[in-house]
Amino acid sequence: MQLLHSFLEKSRQQYPEKPLLFAKKWYTYREVDDAANALANFLIEKGVQRGDRVAFLLENGFEYVVTYYGVLKAGAVAVGLNTETTAETLNYLLQNSGARVFISDKNFKKHFKPIVGRLKKLLAFVLARPLAGFDYADIFSAIVETYPPERPSVRMINIDKAAIVYTSGSTGRPKGVTLTHLNVVTNTESIVAYLRLTAEDRMLVVLPFYYIYGLSLLNTHVAVGGSLVIENRFAFPNVALNSMEEHRVTGFAGVPSTFAILMAKTNIRERHFPALRYVTQAGGAMAPTLQKEVARTIAPARLIIMYGATEASARLSYLDPDYLESKWGSIGKAIPNVDLFVADEKGRALPAGERGEIVARGANIMQGYWRDKKETRMVLRDGLYFTGDLGVCDEDGFLFVVGRSKDMIKQGANRISAKEIEEKILEHENVLEVAVIGRPDDILGEAMDACVVLKRGDDNWQEELRSFVQGKLPPFKQPKYYSLFNSLPKNSSGKIMKTKIKEMKGLA
Repeated sequence: MQLLHSFLEKSRQQYPEKPLLFAKKWYTYREVDDAANALANFLIEKGVQRGDRVAFLLENGFEYVVTYYGVLKAGAVAVGLNTETTAETLNYLLQNSGARVFISDKNFKKHFKPIVGRLKKLLAFVLARPLAGFDYADIFSAIVETYPPERPSVRMINIDKAAIVYTSGSTGRPKGVTLTHLNVVTNTESIVAYLRLTAEDRMLVVLPFYYIYGLSLLNTHVAVGGSLVIENRFAFPNVALNSMEEHRVTGFAGVPSTFAILMAKTNIRERHFPALRYVTQAGGAMAPTLQKEVARTIAPARLIIMYGATEASARLSYLDPDYLESKWGSIGKAIPNVDLFVADEKGRALPAGERGEIVARGANIMQGYWRDKKETRMVLRDGLYFTGDLGVCDEDGFLFVVGRSKDMIKQGANRISAKEIEEKILEHENVLEVAVIGRPDDILGEAMDACVVLKRGDDNWQEELRSFVQGKLPPFKQPKYYSLFNSLPKNSSGKIMKTKIKEMKGLA
């Protein structure tokens, strides 16, 4: 039986002194595993039991990796939280998940300070570093140094819950995607197989681990005894390229906006990366023109286009690089141990060329949304996962995404509810109506455009509204564009017609 943290333990046995993680300095497999064991023993002593949730708000680094595997070793459920948050959202996630322990760092003080004292169900609050005013918190470094580094004895089976990964819901409330050890292990092994990962692979990580794509980079490389170079400075993209050269990484992963930034704001075309073997892209559709530019720039390294969902433990399909030039724009075919096809509303497979919803089945598919049976029933039906993406399959069996069935906008790597953004904008006293739509964007792939009708004219309306929304929503949920309308088109029942708005703006 394979459990998710078994990957770390087996690689530690094989490569105890091998570098696993670079986060300002190199940490070995032994150091990471010993620290994870110590944290697990601390959690157990505090009263954490099998199936309890442990939430953590941390940047990528040593503390994050140790926390993730330490929580799993304790038999608990890892709840890694989006660092682009607010105190209100953080409070909701901690309450919704029923977290018994919360682990964070002083960098996020403004988010947890207003709420952590009110969380009555917490068994422990842990800080990565000491912080004035929080003397009651346990300190991460002290835990790692004082608790025994021996593996705790906790009985688990592979259908136990391993993680809850929160993603935006259609109602605006984040949904907790519930994944078991079996879900994630199955998907990890499939990714390792098609990427042909080995202990010699070294990945440059710019994607956050709280994001399922970023988390898959961690799990896959730990599974094979590979290495990870953490680079949290992608705001300065040339710095990331310096790390890529310095550490001779073999792999790099990004979402469409990652590659748009690299192509537009760095000197990547003038650089040489002799160790680079492959580059992966997921997290939304990347325009074929950008795919071609990236593929040319990184050659002879290979570009691998991938498709997936948090609900699928990360990955559902990939496009073999051998077919990249003949199938531009395709998401490829199903990964090992997954069925993926285009279906009608009842889940019946449609013939080639016919448009329908992309559905999947496999051991990697989530158990459901945490404490949300209604949303679960909408996407898990008759043993199938309905992705919400519309697609077609060509005569050769290659899949293409052609749209989305729900009113969700994928701005960068984030799937965002338009309704949630609209409700916040409507809180502004001068906004009469609003419709948030998605529009093509060179950097983000798709960007939010807030189309508003004002109650009264105001020359500074855009600046005022943008400032208002910045105080209401985290950065990744803020519209990039604002458009002014005299009125919004509606149907006979008074419902705003977003398709008509897109036509009016020349986007349909």
